Amino acid sequence: MTDQTTVSPAPADVALADPRVVPLLAQLSLEEKVLLLTGRDFWNTWPIEKIGLRRILVSDGPSGVRGEVWDERSPSLNLPSSTALAAAWDPSIARRYGNVAAVEARRKEVDVVLGPTINLHRSPLGGRHFECLSEDPLLTARLASAYVTGVQENGVGATPKHYIANDFETDRFTADVRVSDRALRELYLRAFEDAITEAHAWLVMSSYNSINGATATENELLETPLNSEWGFDGVVISDWTAVRTLNSARFSQDLVMPGPAGPWGDALVAAVRAGEVEESAVDRKVLRILTLAARVGALEGIDAAVPSPVRVEDGLAFAREAEVAGTVLVRNESELPWTAAALSSVAVIGHNAKFARTQGGGSATVLPEHVVSPLEGITAALPGAAISYSVGAVVQEGISEFPLSSITNPVTGEPGARVRFLGAAGEELFVEDRRATALVWFGGDAPIADSSTVQVSLQYTAEADGEVLLGFAAVGNGRIYLDGELRREENVVPEGTDLGAAFLSPPSCSVPVALARGQVVELTVELDLGGIEGALAGALSIAVGIEADQSDPEALIADAVAAAAAADVALVVVGTNSRVESEGFDRDSLALPGRQDDLVRAVVAANPRTVVVVNSGSPVLLPWRDEVRAVLLTWFGGQAYGDALADVLLGLAEPGGRLPTTWPAEQSEVPVIDVTPVDGVVRYEEGIHIGYRAWLRAGAVPAYEFGFGLGYTSFRFDSLDAPAAIDAPTLLGADAPAGPAGSVEVAVVVTNTGERAGKAVVQLYASRTDTAIERPVRWLVGFAAVTAEPGESVRAVIRLSVRDLANWNDGWEYEPGAFTLHAGPSVGTLPLEAGIELRAGAAS
Repeated sequence: MTDQTTVSPAPADVALADPRVVPLLAQLSLEEKVLLLTGRDFWNTWPIEKIGLRRILVSDGPSGVRGEVWDERSPSLNLPSSTALAAAWDPSIARRYGNVAAVEARRKEVDVVLGPTINLHRSPLGGRHFECLSEDPLLTARLASAYVTGVQENGVGATPKHYIANDFETDRFTADVRVSDRALRELYLRAFEDAITEAHAWLVMSSYNSINGATATENELLETPLNSEWGFDGVVISDWTAVRTLNSARFSQDLVMPGPAGPWGDALVAAVRAGEVEESAVDRKVLRILTLAARVGALEGIDAAVPSPVRVEDGLAFAREAEVAGTVLVRNESELPWTAAALSSVAVIGHNAKFARTQGGGSATVLPEHVVSPLEGITAALPGAAISYSVGAVVQEGISEFPLSSITNPVTGEPGARVRFLGAAGEELFVEDRRATALVWFGGDAPIADSSTVQVSLQYTAEADGEVLLGFAAVGNGRIYLDGELRREENVVPEGTDLGAAFLSPPSCSVPVALARGQVVELTVELDLGGIEGALAGALSIAVGIEADQSDPEALIADAVAAAAAADVALVVVGTNSRVESEGFDRDSLALPGRQDDLVRAVVAANPRTVVVVNSGSPVLLPWRDEVRAVLLTWFGGQAYGDALADVLLGLAEPGGRLPTTWPAEQSEVPVIDVTPVDGVVRYEEGIHIGYRAWLRAGAVPAYEFGFGLGYTSFRFDSLDAPAAIDAPTLLGADAPAGPAGSVEVAVVVTNTGERAGKAVVQLYASRTDTAIERPVRWLVGFAAVTAEPGESVRAVIRLSVRDLANWNDGWEYEPGAFTLHAGPSVGTLPLEAGIELRAGAAS
């Protein structure tokens, strides 16, 4: 018989909960309450019919919403990467980005988007650098708050992640980050604070790593400052498999994902009955989950916070606009914008020009219906010009899935592949007809745990004469059959120990086969599934396709040089690949993969009118940057990437981006770069000095500084108007208001001195020389993006918060005295200055 005894939660916890859900708690047994605290599967929470609770469906973001299945037959909108979003320096775009993500979530019946990712760019080697926003805490905080607002005002929960100091991937499950309280408060917690106190995020995701000796899911940081200081009333959801012990139930960790297995369950029920865990702790977690359910409309009879999306726009058009807004022009020697009528021929060069990266690898992956490549975009935009294409240099590493146009399902005769799950005796348990060959099952109906083998079969039609490497990428024992003949069998073992990397970026296995153009070969790949255990026992990842052929790199460069020499202009698209920037591992080099640097130098020697487009999600080295006419940093541009790029190249739109992170000239010059634990520990010894702060402290000059970016016009910074003083709270150590009550307005007038309309990002920094406190050389305290017509002067108003002049010392301290405000277009170009005094006294 089920024990119906309940213990009421503390009054403070009831006060935080939606009052409509409090009576539901008394209807639940202890077993039912504990059931709610672990996921039902990879993406769903448990429903309880008797209280009218349906499932809550969560889905990966942040640059799109994948939905419940990882399936090309259920495509998703692919937005530009978070680095592209941050490069716009525009909270209004971040808010719309969140709006669009929420509309996509609603379309897929998703209640919670697992984003934004708001860890900082502490090191450019960070594997998920592309998925995070910026190296600066204020810029990240403003954009994170806007993103969360955008998602939730359309009725979907947002999940700022990963809490906290999860700024690297190497040994992320076990590494311990040793970081000062000051650095935590002033840098790493700042964006989370704004997402809670200003945007009222409904969830926060706890990270894998430990912080100062305690894993994130068993860390007091979940209570203080998150709950006790910031008033968070939402759900702390774990990163997948991050909760490992029963002890975590004693902390402010609310929901364990994925399920149904986990360390809580029956063990937590027994611990409560034994008096080892207070039932009030369980009740508090349940009330938060029920409050979330009320907000997203998952409780019968309780209206959702927003019945239907209220801010809706065309997602594809927004993806194009957002990519333009985040594109950063860092060099332009009177080359751009091109005039379409003046171009008769364009040589488009580069692997990424045809096979663009529109998103980074890992759990953030979504599957768009169509991607507009740079080649496709420029071809469509220049119908009267002759467009040639040359690959130039191989960028791909490992297996690349087959183009759909080259494969036929051997059973249906339609484009695609037949996938079969087989039992121990070879019997067919499940079958799918797929339209892609990069396949992931992470939830869904496929009986992975019950199958012995997965089999992928297709007919491949050769696209050119020559040898191709056909094979697969997956972990486990696999076999490759060509025309029914076993050509290779190999047990592929993962590289490293990271679960995510092994799952989403596994090693490859292939066989060479000589084919003539148009020749058809029957390909079957089998992978043994037996023995998969643990959290990913019901998940599977396999890619079937072609491995890169790097046998004659000189010939590829020679072909590109010939094409460039024959064209009016050359457009070279360089970039990274899925084995360079992805969840699960950090980078070991900032250099472009393959022979891309050699390619650029060879092309510019053949055609001085060479423009280079950089298709990477994070900084790469550009040793030829001063040799080419123009350089555009375009990040991972989303599915409308090619169209957005054409808009910028042809001057139909302004390249609106400014750098949200510093780009180095040499890797050896990066002042903070360490991402590798030593004896299990990553020491943030630089304290508050990361990003541009560290560059300024070191006196080093990067290739492109924080905040830098050119447009197609020019601006003059005319005046900086700031109040003479700003008041601090009366008591040192007291929390200062973060909103308008603790702030003043600073105005900067700028004038467009060019011949076309354009955008300026006005940046405001603070510095202080007469101080008893260690401070950065200068630090960002505000910004505003403005537009102006030729000859027009505009007034940018920036709100300066007193908190941004404070330092943390077991509380917020305000050192009275004189600060200097600096305004300009980037951290190193600040033509305007004004003094402001921080007065000890009542808050304004």
